[in-house]
Amino acid sequence: MITVSSGVLPLLLLSQAPQIDCENAMTQMEMNYCAHEDFKAADARLNAQWSVTSAEMKRRDQAYDDASSDGRPGYFATLLAGQRAWLTYRDAHCRSEGYEARGGSLEPLLVSSCKAHLTNLRTADLEELARTY
Repeated sequence: MITVSSGVLPLLLLSQAPQIDCENAMTQMEMNYCAHEDFKAADARLNAQWSVTSAEMKRRDQAYDDASSDGRPGYFATLLAGQRAWLTYRDAHCRSEGYEARGGSLEPLLVSSCKAHLTNLRTADLEELARTY
């Protein structure tokens, strides 16, 4: 009997999966997969921009010595709170959009497409915030 560790099994399944051409996706499964890949790419861009913007906010905190004197949170703390709130909003909003096809095979596409769209918008917001000053 051959045993396969649980970490290897997903890799074996992926290696046997057919290649999906997202430019010509035809089935709902393919379209759902491609929408999720779009979201993953948008999320990767967001995470890269987050690194840039959060570093800039931390730099601003260091440059602004009086940040603690007014009793308000600093640049980075404010950014982090906003990002956490935004993530909660994005996920709930897109879940709601997915309910247009609640329980159906289209629901994952609607959710992933919504998340990709909002994530791209947030990435642009973070880019703008990093260069505002």
